[in-house]
Amino acid sequence: MSVARKHLAMLLVIAGSAAAGALYAYLAGEDINWDWQNYHEYAGFALVHGRFDIDVAPGGFQSFLNPLIYLLPYVARHGLDAPWWGIALGALHGLNLALVWWVARVLLARAADAFALSAVIVIAALSPMALSEVGTSFADILTAMPILVGIALMFGGEGNRGRRLLVAGLLIGAATGLKLTNATFLIGAGVSLLLVAQPLRASVAFGSGSAIGVIATAAPWALKMARDYGSPLFPFYNTIFRSPEAPLVSIVDTRFMPQGLLDALAYPFYWAIGRHPSSEWPFRDPRFAVVIVLLVALAVTGLWQRREVLPLRDRRLVIFFWVSYVLWLLAFSIQRYLIPLELLSAPLIVLLLIRLIDAWRTREVPAGSPPRIVQAVTVIAALIVALWSQPTDWMRRPWSDPYRPQLAQALQQQALQQPATFLLLQKPLGYITSSLPAGSRVYQLSELVVPLVPGGVLDGRVRNGLADPLPGGVWALYFAKSPADNPPRLDVLADYGLKIDDSRGCARIPGADGIGIMACPVASAAAAASTAGLKPRSNAD
Repeated sequence: MSVARKHLAMLLVIAGSAAAGALYAYLAGEDINWDWQNYHEYAGFALVHGRFDIDVAPGGFQSFLNPLIYLLPYVARHGLDAPWWGIALGALHGLNLALVWWVARVLLARAADAFALSAVIVIAALSPMALSEVGTSFADILTAMPILVGIALMFGGEGNRGRRLLVAGLLIGAATGLKLTNATFLIGAGVSLLLVAQPLRASVAFGSGSAIGVIATAAPWALKMARDYGSPLFPFYNTIFRSPEAPLVSIVDTRFMPQGLLDALAYPFYWAIGRHPSSEWPFRDPRFAVVIVLLVALAVTGLWQRREVLPLRDRRLVIFFWVSYVLWLLAFSIQRYLIPLELLSAPLIVLLLIRLIDAWRTREVPAGSPPRIVQAVTVIAALIVALWSQPTDWMRRPWSDPYRPQLAQALQQQALQQPATFLLLQKPLGYITSSLPAGSRVYQLSELVVPLVPGGVLDGRVRNGLADPLPGGVWALYFAKSPADNPPRLDVLADYGLKIDDSRGCARIPGADGIGIMACPVASAAAAASTAGLKPRSNAD
């Protein structure tokens, strides 16, 4: 293929990938996922408006995660009208397909013909978790992009290896600094370098780039957390850093962890049949099971033929893939954190399939025969994997009815158009913060994982704010209808000498997911008791 045709093909792939992502985001609808409601929206809002030293964790303990990665979704959502902000995010996320295509060209080398590359794109395009995050505020699909670029550089040609490894480390390190769960891929990439010709030199180059990337994206926030709360990773890993503002425990979500070795080994096959122990929402994904089956087949082939059927670079890729996977399994087992490997499994499946067919074709088929069987099998396998896949759903609204919270009209019923203090008694309510009257304060009182420490910095901020009332008064926010496992924590008001003022009416704010949010006036317990005999005036209905 000529240089001009290669450039044209590249431009078509980039444009097609962006268009596919934009189209899917439009068809899927407006993103209102739980994490967006809880802390994604607040993270971007607080970063833009400097609210981290004013509010108290509206998104609970997740409010203390590095907010930088959530700035782009926030700016897009508030800078563009619906559905254009979703289309723009979808187009950006869709570029992961173009990056997978690039990785496939690198890994497949001479085998990267139109059939093989098409098979890779088909498998990657219907990746369940990646597809489910297109057009959303999730960081996993966004940070997958620098990781894929890093992989392409690590496994590319031999020229300027030191420079390529430095840049690869920089990119994967930056992805890790933005979202610490990506550390599994950073470690996996480092381990894979043990098989290169000069592992020490390669590790130094990659490690130097990684350090720069992590420091550039994570250090400013880590320094702020250390200054404010005594821990650079507050409130996580507090058994190590021992911040007085958090319990002396390591915050670990164990809901998705395997129950023993056999259960862990079965996870890829669970996913293939639609079981989802690693995700809140159902999905179906045969990719990891297919990779395992192909690797077993290649191992048996190698033993049978008494030769190595995978070149050294392929073995490095397999080591990166499975070291990253095992670390993910041991640390999180949360499916969406695995998106980079989910996308990488597309070229890996095609690569392993080609290696397996070639290993037997050279023995059974006369030399020089056209590889039509390779083309046919890869395309058929890709279609089976793609069609068997089923994405999950993180909650969407139709674009015909985008979420535009009419807080001003709702709160106007209580003549509340001035800055006020809002006490959150449930989660997820952090997204409401960006729609409240300018200058308001928002304090989350219902957090159970990292409760406010009496006499601590955050508790003091709440008490100081209550002692310096804003003109709009004090209001409690909680859901109009609550599940049994998530009731509003009205009891925490007593810790601050407060109580719902039943003599005044509550306003009802429309919620993103259709569940109304109650905004109820709060008064001191003594004042509320003195007016208890008055008939309440409710605007909740």
